Amino acid sequence: MWVAIGYVIIMASVFGGFVLAGGHVAALFQPLELLMIGGAAVGAFFVGNDMKSIKATIKALPTLFKGGKYDRQLYIELLLLMYRLLNKIRTDGLMAVESDVERPHESALFSEYPIVLENHHIVEFLTDYLRLLVSGKADPFQIENLMDNEIDTHHAEGETPAHCIAKLGDGLPAFGIVAAVMGVVHTMESVGLPPAELGMLIAHALVGTFLGILLAYGFVAPLASLSEQKLHESSKPLHCIKVTLIASMNGYPPPLAVEFGRKVLFSSERPTFTEFDDAIRQSKTKAN
Repeated sequence: MWVAIGYVIIMASVFGGFVLAGGHVAALFQPLELLMIGGAAVGAFFVGNDMKSIKATIKALPTLFKGGKYDRQLYIELLLLMYRLLNKIRTDGLMAVESDVERPHESALFSEYPIVLENHHIVEFLTDYLRLLVSGKADPFQIENLMDNEIDTHHAEGETPAHCIAKLGDGLPAFGIVAAVMGVVHTMESVGLPPAELGMLIAHALVGTFLGILLAYGFVAPLASLSEQKLHESSKPLHCIKVTLIASMNGYPPPLAVEFGRKVLFSSERPTFTEFDDAIRQSKTKAN
């Protein structure tokens, strides 16, 4: 939603200012210029990236136009889920959560936290390392190192769309210049035309430069920045799980282990100690 609002503000500011200055918006409508700039940019995108990167970028684009899903409610559910899993392990032993870990979508415990269950990255990361805990042969130092490596891999994969979009944006001004040069060439070969018509051709050529710069810095480059921000948001739950499980493996009781995880969350989405404590109390009330 905010992306759409931002685009509207950009267009209203640029085109509105042009109109207020006495310009005619119809003069900026140059489909052939858009064809040259957009077609060249898309072609360069396919040339400069392998199929894996192309698919990842295309898949990531729709998510950039949606609101953030890593909010306070998701983190409350995640912390509560880990608290209850660790508490169950502490009370009934490691094997007590085996069925929950092996089939989370069939687990009564996981089903109580639908927001977490919808996020397959979080569920997969959590259950994979709980499975190692259940095996009983997990060393905290080795597990922490493995978690760090997996989070780094997740981050590296998530950076691919951002880099592809950024490079696409970087190329648009140059393709705008190419379109403008093509327009100037067409103007120069039409020197015999009346001055008014030559002026129109030059104006059309300059639109290419304008469109290349506007598309790059007003529309495409902000998407690359947004993609990076969403990547950092998607990595934070994994850090929360890592810190919580490692604290538990080092002997901390569930309330303290989960508190470790809560403290690594971004302050804008992190539930307060009181909020989470109230959530635990409500969870215990429902269980009873």
